[in-house]
Amino acid sequence: MNTGVQRSGATPPAARTATTQAVGEEPGALFGQGKSLPLIAMAHEIPYVATATVAGLRDLEAKVHRAMGLRGARYLHVLVPCPLGWGTASCDTVRIARLAEQSGLFPVFEAVDGEVTDVTPIRRQVPVEEYLRPQKRYAHLFEPEVHTDVLARLQRAADRNIARFGLLTQEEAP
Repeated sequence: MNTGVQRSGATPPAARTATTQAVGEEPGALFGQGKSLPLIAMAHEIPYVATATVAGLRDLEAKVHRAMGLRGARYLHVLVPCPLGWGTASCDTVRIARLAEQSGLFPVFEAVDGEVTDVTPIRRQVPVEEYLRPQKRYAHLFEPEVHTDVLARLQRAADRNIARFGLLTQEEAP
């Protein structure tokens, strides 16, 4: 579990936490130090790996049932925004989780034996800025000035996820 209040290996780049303050040349968590635990689990060919968010409760429920029906190791990674650590209102939890999916920063997928077998396509792609701006853990990217370079790096990461997992529906694809 990673609450978002203190830095961990799963803390996203540029995010501020209680232990990674927004100071210096590259404020917040450093790029290149975070780890994608679902990809690590896939690399180890764990029989079932899936991601989900609280924005898709039926999807989450189906994945839990699927995982419970299997023998051996299973890994389910669920994105649940932390109002305290992320600096968002509790009533925005589902909206923030949906924006994480729609931006491409949190791909929702299933993998069996290290191979992706299903993805939840993005229905309405949003720029990463739309996901980051409501979170106080990213406020330093917008004030006193907008850090367009950091936002561009984060957008590139989202675009890589979108391409890697084929997350755009045919209508959305460029």
